[in-house]
Amino acid sequence: MDSADSATPGTLAERIPHRPRAKERPAWHLIIGAIGVVYGDVGTSPLYTLREAFGETGKLAVSPENIFGVLSLIFWSILIVVTGKYVTLILRADNRGEGGVMALSALVMECFAPESRRRAVFLVLGLIGAALFYGDSIITPAISVLSAIEGLQVATPAFDPYILPISVAVLVFLFAIQGIGTARVGAWFGPIMVIWFITLGLLGLYGIAQHPGVLAAVDPRAAIAFCRAHGGFGILAPLGAVVLALTGAEAIYADMGHFGRSPIRQAWFGLVMPALLLNYFGQGAMMLSNPETAKAPFFLLAPGWALYPLVAVATLATIIASQAVISAAFSLTHQALLLGFLPRLPFRHTSETEHGQIYIPHVNWILAVAVVGVVLGFKNSGSLASAYGIAVTGTMLVATILLATVARRRWGWSPALLVPVIGVLLVIDLAFFTACLTKLHEGGWFPLVVAFCVFVVFQSWREGRAQLNQTREDASLSLHSFLARLSANRAPRVSGTAVFMVSSPEGVPSALLHNLKHNKVLHERVVLMTVIIEGAPWASERNRIEVTPHPHAFYRVVARYGFMESPDVPAVLAACRSHGLSFDPMDTSFFLGRDNLVPAEKCKMPRWRERIFLWLWRNASSATEFFRLPPNRVVEMGSQTEI
Repeated sequence: MDSADSATPGTLAERIPHRPRAKERPAWHLIIGAIGVVYGDVGTSPLYTLREAFGETGKLAVSPENIFGVLSLIFWSILIVVTGKYVTLILRADNRGEGGVMALSALVMECFAPESRRRAVFLVLGLIGAALFYGDSIITPAISVLSAIEGLQVATPAFDPYILPISVAVLVFLFAIQGIGTARVGAWFGPIMVIWFITLGLLGLYGIAQHPGVLAAVDPRAAIAFCRAHGGFGILAPLGAVVLALTGAEAIYADMGHFGRSPIRQAWFGLVMPALLLNYFGQGAMMLSNPETAKAPFFLLAPGWALYPLVAVATLATIIASQAVISAAFSLTHQALLLGFLPRLPFRHTSETEHGQIYIPHVNWILAVAVVGVVLGFKNSGSLASAYGIAVTGTMLVATILLATVARRRWGWSPALLVPVIGVLLVIDLAFFTACLTKLHEGGWFPLVVAFCVFVVFQSWREGRAQLNQTREDASLSLHSFLARLSANRAPRVSGTAVFMVSSPEGVPSALLHNLKHNKVLHERVVLMTVIIEGAPWASERNRIEVTPHPHAFYRVVARYGFMESPDVPAVLAACRSHGLSFDPMDTSFFLGRDNLVPAEKCKMPRWRERIFLWLWRNASSATEFFRLPPNRVVEMGSQTEI
C-alpha cells in the first residue's frame, strides 16, 4: 500500500489535534490522578513482597537478622532506585514532556546521526525495553489480583477452592470494561488509591507501635551485614524477592505526559513513599513479634475485624494497578505502530480531553487471554513472583543505559559525575536482574518468551516495511519525469480533487499510475499526501503542514505528526486553507494503493521472518480507518508486489 503505516481511526476531527497540557488542570487534581494511575502498581507491592522474601522466592528463615536485612534492602532500594533514579533523575529526561522507554529511546537516538551504528544499537535497546514491558503487562494483573483475592484464605481455608475462579472473574470483568475507556474506568482511581495508601500507612503505624525497634533497619549497615551473611549466590534469591518492592517504577516515567513531572513527585514524597515504607516496616515489626505471621504478613497486620474490608480495598487497588498497566500497553502499542514497528491496528480515542487515552481491542483481548492463561497456569501468586522480576529488572537496566547517554550527551555531565552515579545504578540493576535470572526455570522464562516474540514482531515488521519501501522506490517514477510526460501526452481531466496517499514525499504513487493506466483520466486537481511520523512525541505546529505546488494543478502535501498524536487526513486538508489550498469534501476522492504481497525468490530476510511480515501485512487494519478517511469517498487500486 502506498500510504504510510502511521495513523489512527476514530471520529473525524475538526482540527489538527494539539498536545493536551497537563498544567491546565488544577494541581490537586493532577496529584490525585498521579496517585491513582502512576502508583497503582508499586502501591500494591506490599501485598506480596515480604511474604515472598520469607516464602518460596527468597527462601529465608524468619529471624531478626533476616527481617532487619530485608527491610533495610527494601528501604534503600526504594530510596535509590525509585526516588533517586526514577523520581529525581529519569523524570528530567522528558521527550517534549513525554516519558516511557520508547520516548527515552527516541530522545537518545536524536544524539546520533541517522546512519550511525550507535543509533541502531540504542534503537534495539529501546525495542527490547518495550518488548519486556509487554511481559510485565501480562504478569502484573495476574499477580496483583491473585494476591488480593488470596487474602480470603487468611480469613478461612473454606475459600481455597474459589480463589482461582474469583480471580479469573475479576480479570475478565476488568478487560471486558476496557471499551468504555480509561477516563470512565479511572474516574474513581485517585480517591480509591488515596484511601489505599492511607490504609497502608495506618496499618504500618499500627505494626511499628508494637515493635518500634524495627526502625533500626533504616541503617544501611543492616543491609550490608545481610549481604555479607548471604554472600555469593546466596544473596540472589532474597534479591529476587526484594525487587518486587520496585515493580511499577517504570510507570512513574511512562505516565509523565499525562500528569507532569511536579505532580508525580509531589504525590510520591507527600503520600506514596511514606505509606509504602511505613507498611513494610509495620509488617516487619509484626514478624519480629510473631514469626508465624510471615505466611501472610500484609493481611495479618490488620485487626481481625478489618480483614474482609481490607481484602475488598486490596482487590480494588489491584484492579487499578492492572488498569494502569493495561492503559500503558495501549499507549506503548500506539507509539510502536506510529513509529513503524507494528502494522496498523484499529483503535479509538476514549476521552475528548485526554488525547493519549485510547482503546485497542486486539491488544486488550490478547492480554486478557494471556493473563487468564497465566493465572490458570501458575495457580498462585507465589509461583508468579518468580516470573515477575525479569521483565521489570530488564526494563530498568535498559532505562539506566539510555539514561547514561542522555546525561552525557544532553545534560553535559562530566565523567566525574556520570561514572559514580550511573555506576551505582548499573550495579544495582545488574544485581537484581541476575537474581531474577536464577528463577528462569521457575517461571522466569515466561516474560522472556513474551518479550522475544514481541521483539521479533517489531523487527520483522520494521525490516519488511523497509524492504517493501525500497522495492517501491526502485520501481517508482519521479514527479518531475511524470509531469514532463504528462505535458507531452495530455490526459483528459475530470472535475474534482483526487488525493493520493503516498508513504514517501518523493516519487509518484502506484495508485495514480494505475488509475491513469486503466481509467485514462486525471482529476482537475491532484494532491499527493504524505504523513510523516517524527521521533518526537508532538510535532511543531509551525512545521505541521507543508504544501508545494507543481505544474498541471499537482500539489504535494506533507503533514508531520509526533508518535503520541493521531494523524487525521481530512483535518490536514481543512488546515491547508491557510496555505492557499482549499477543499470541498464532497468533491474530493481519496485513492489508496493496496499491494498484494507475494514472496520473492530471493529475500533479504530469513524466510520465517518473511512469513511473519506477510501475515502481519494481511491482517493490518484498513487504511481508510487508519487515516480517518470518509469511507464513501475512498477508491483502492490493487497491484501485486514481490518482497
